[in-house]
Amino acid sequence: MEFLESFYAWFLSLSDNYGVNPFIFGGIYIGAIPFFTLSVAWIVRNYKKGYSIVTPVLLASFFFVSAYLYLLIAGENVPIWVYAVVIVMLLYGGWSTFYKIKVRVKDEGIQA
Repeated sequence: MEFLESFYAWFLSLSDNYGVNPFIFGGIYIGAIPFFTLSVAWIVRNYKKGYSIVTPVLLASFFFVSAYLYLLIAGENVPIWVYAVVIVMLLYGGWSTFYKIKVRVKDEGIQA
């Protein structure tokens, strides 16, 4: 139990040190998941029907980065390495999402 109490105290201290409330960050992160998933489904559906995918791609991108936008906007004195980790995570997540959409489109037999 002492470990959990120490972890909880450290977790909440992040708010004091960096100006980012971890509960708000987590809420945005978790709350964006269903919207991101729906946006990806919308991308595939629009691509399949030959409609523009610009709006769903923009929405998926926004939901993907929303928690990190909060970190970048609200964060104070955030170490440079955190920005580097966020950039790497965003690049990997973007590549992973693109690959998943590409595979899903291919699995459904959609012609480009």
